[in-house]
Amino acid sequence: MAIAKTKVTVPDFSLSPRIDQVGVEERASRFTKRSIKKETKLNGLKLVLNMIDLTTLEGKDTDGKVRQLCYKAMHPHDSIPGIPTVAAVCVYPSMVKVAKKALEGSGIKVASVATAFPSGQAPKDIKIRDTKFAVNEGADEVDMVISRGKFHAGEYNFVFDEISAIKEACGNARLKVILETGELGTFDKVRRASDIAMYAGADFIKTSTGKIQPAATMPVTLVMLEAIRDFYYKTGKMIGMKPAGGISKSKLALHYLVMVKEVLGEDWLNNEWFRFGASSLANDVLMQIAKEKTGLYQSANYFSID
Repeated sequence: MAIAKTKVTVPDFSLSPRIDQVGVEERASRFTKRSIKKETKLNGLKLVLNMIDLTTLEGKDTDGKVRQLCYKAMHPHDSIPGIPTVAAVCVYPSMVKVAKKALEGSGIKVASVATAFPSGQAPKDIKIRDTKFAVNEGADEVDMVISRGKFHAGEYNFVFDEISAIKEACGNARLKVILETGELGTFDKVRRASDIAMYAGADFIKTSTGKIQPAATMPVTLVMLEAIRDFYYKTGKMIGMKPAGGISKSKLALHYLVMVKEVLGEDWLNNEWFRFGASSLANDVLMQIAKEKTGLYQSANYFSID
C-alpha cells in the first residue's frame, strides 16, 4: 500500500531514537537461521550478483585494470547461461571516464567515490569540486563519506549541510552517503547518522568505505534498514541501502536479502534500492550458482581475480 507523501520536516537529530542493542543483535541473528530451498536459493544468488558494485579503489589502479574489471562486470562467467551482470563498477573520479567508455551500452552504472574518500578530511569546497568532477566525467552515482569528526563533535547541522551541498553538486547522479559505521561506535550513533543523511537528501545510505574494520555487519545494517523504514513511513520516500565491506560469502549475502525483505519488503529487493559493496563476493556467488546448476563445485581458478 502506497504511503501518501507529506512535507518533510527536518527533526532535531539530537533526539534520534535510542536503539536496543540486545534486541537488534538477537533479531539480526534470527535472520541467519532461515532455511532457503534450492530454487529460491538459485534465484537469490542471481539477485545478489545483480546487486553487487564491483570496486577498485587503489592507488595503483590503471586504465587497464579498470577495463578488466568492467569486462568482468559485463561478463561475470561466460560459460554459465542466464547469468546477470553486476549493478555498477565503482572507481575513483580520475577513472570514471575509462569505466564509462568500457561499459557503454551495457546498462551497468558507473559509481565514483568522492569527497576526500575515505577520510572525508577536506574542506567542503574541495569536496564539492571533487563531486562535480566525477559527475562531469560521467558518473551515474556518487559515494560520499560524511565528516565523522564533526559528527562526533555533535555538529550535526554541519554534517547535514555538507550532505545537502554534495547532493546539489550531484545533479542527476544518485548520492550514496557512507556513514563509516566502524568509526561511529554505537547503534544510537548509526541511527542518528542515518537520519541525518536521509533528511539531507541521500538516495542511498551505506555502511562503510571498506577501509575500516569492522565494516558491514548484520546488526548495523538492521539499524539502518529500520531507519529507512521509519523515514519511508514519515515521508513516502524510498531510500536505498548498501552494506559494504566484510561480505564475501554467498550464504551471508542471502541472509541480508532475507533481512531486507522482512524489514522493508519486496519493493527493495532489486539493485535500484539495494546493493552490496563487496567485489570478492562475486566469485563466491558464481561458484555457488555453478554448484546449484551442475551439482559440482568449480575451482576458484576458473574465476578471474578482481
